[in-house]
Amino acid sequence: MKQTETGPAAEAALLKGRIPWREIRLVSGLVLAAFLLTHFSNHALGLVSIEAMEAGRAWFNRLWRNPVGTVLLYGSLLLHFLLALQALYRRRTLRMPVREAAQLTLGLSLPFLLIGHVTGTRIEWALTGHDSGYPEVVRSLWLLSPEIGARQAVALIIAWLHGCLGVYFWLRPKPWFPRWALLLYTEAILVPILALLGFAEAGREIAEAPERFAVRTPPGSDLLPLVGPGLYAFFGGLLALTIAGRIVRSANLWSRRVRIRYPNDQVVTVPSGFSVLEASRTAGIPHISVCGGRGRCSTCRVRVLDGLEHQPPPTAQERGTLARIKAGSNVRLACQFRPVGEIAVVPILSTGRNGVTALVRGGRAQGQEREVAVLFCDLRGFTSLTEKRLPFDTVFILNRYFEAVGEAVEDAGGYIDKFIGDGVLALFGLNTTPQEAARQALDAALRIKAALARLNEDYASEFEHPLRIAMSLHAGPAIVGQMGYGQATSLTAVGDTINAASRLEGLAKELDVELVISEDLATRAGLDLSSRNRQIVSIRGRAAPLGSWIIPEVGSLARSS
Repeated sequence: MKQTETGPAAEAALLKGRIPWREIRLVSGLVLAAFLLTHFSNHALGLVSIEAMEAGRAWFNRLWRNPVGTVLLYGSLLLHFLLALQALYRRRTLRMPVREAAQLTLGLSLPFLLIGHVTGTRIEWALTGHDSGYPEVVRSLWLLSPEIGARQAVALIIAWLHGCLGVYFWLRPKPWFPRWALLLYTEAILVPILALLGFAEAGREIAEAPERFAVRTPPGSDLLPLVGPGLYAFFGGLLALTIAGRIVRSANLWSRRVRIRYPNDQVVTVPSGFSVLEASRTAGIPHISVCGGRGRCSTCRVRVLDGLEHQPPPTAQERGTLARIKAGSNVRLACQFRPVGEIAVVPILSTGRNGVTALVRGGRAQGQEREVAVLFCDLRGFTSLTEKRLPFDTVFILNRYFEAVGEAVEDAGGYIDKFIGDGVLALFGLNTTPQEAARQALDAALRIKAALARLNEDYASEFEHPLRIAMSLHAGPAIVGQMGYGQATSLTAVGDTINAASRLEGLAKELDVELVISEDLATRAGLDLSSRNRQIVSIRGRAAPLGSWIIPEVGSLARSS
């Protein structure tokens, strides 16, 4: 059998031949964003003077009113609107996350919001040769028709918001984005604020000395009054045709229905042509899709349990993504897979609780000294695993690990104190006896080991090496209370017991074992470990050494108990 090529080269080959609609939409959107940025920057010069605005407008016109700039700008506006209509038409369901709905709605509204502004500036200049300068525009919108000026300001801000959402969706997966996010957010807020302040300052300047700014009477044009209504009719007609097309297609598709079976005996019947992700959203079934159903990540993937034989093959984009994660033959992307016959699927990435619900609230543990049991756990070799995975997949695998640990701790009666990188600190004994807390901590360690085994089994086809864990258990006094600042305040514990438990977890890593248990915890839990390897551990800052038991494999505790 011929071996299938994988990797970036194979992905590039798979994507050849398809029209890159998303890339085209991105480029057209970036052109419009550049126009808005230069336009807003020109407005902001009003903070200097009207003359500065006019000087900036001369450069602005050179950039956008030449033949190339004109075709690029208005071609991008029309193309962006048509691609938004295409996205609206292709959606089988209008159920979508709020940010996606906002981006789509704002994109469709852009032409209708800007027609008045474009007609009164660019089209008037093209028909009559009259170039409306800032003194004329500011006087008209600020002094004579402030309600029209307010509408124009709202339109430009909505256009800017749409552009910012598009840029956010584009940059969000980039590894460098978190480092620059605050700067980009700040600029996104400051640009329209400075523009509005500049326009307002220009209006105040004209109101104080109107005689300084001469206004020419524009020549008349029989065509100009017809342009605005014509453009509204043109874009409104395209939108109406798209909606009518959706209705006709929906009626046709509902004549051919497909049943999709989910876990827990959930069955969803949708028209033929719906993707599995659209079926999940239609039925209100939680289904992860970080990239918004665009096929840019694999978080929505499902395992097809039955009915795969007669289904359409993956698209080039879907094959490329599946090849990168080395998915099995029965794994499909829910956002791209449109079944034509009955199937049974199970989402691979869980949407269950994240395991960080606090068990203790309010003043029940405000700065009190308590006898607690502490569990530290940490993944081994996770850094090398992340180097070969998609960023979205790394996040969700890590979240599945956190979910497994969190559920194990909560089911055992404990409380997740914090997540540190790929490590977890859990507390026991916040509302139980020290002996019960020690037994709960030991039970949690056994549950974590079992959950990790299930995680390795679920992702066996994707991990080159199974995930491994290092844990420590310790017990003793600690100060427990609400600590932090503002919204970062949470219930936590500090003291020698926490430090010692952390040192024991480090010892587990050094010895390459799964668990190290302190003698204090073993005694409280009534655990006989006399047949195990014992070590004396020196703890920095602690006068007395700490006796500990070395457990190479956690499962052996369950077998010997």
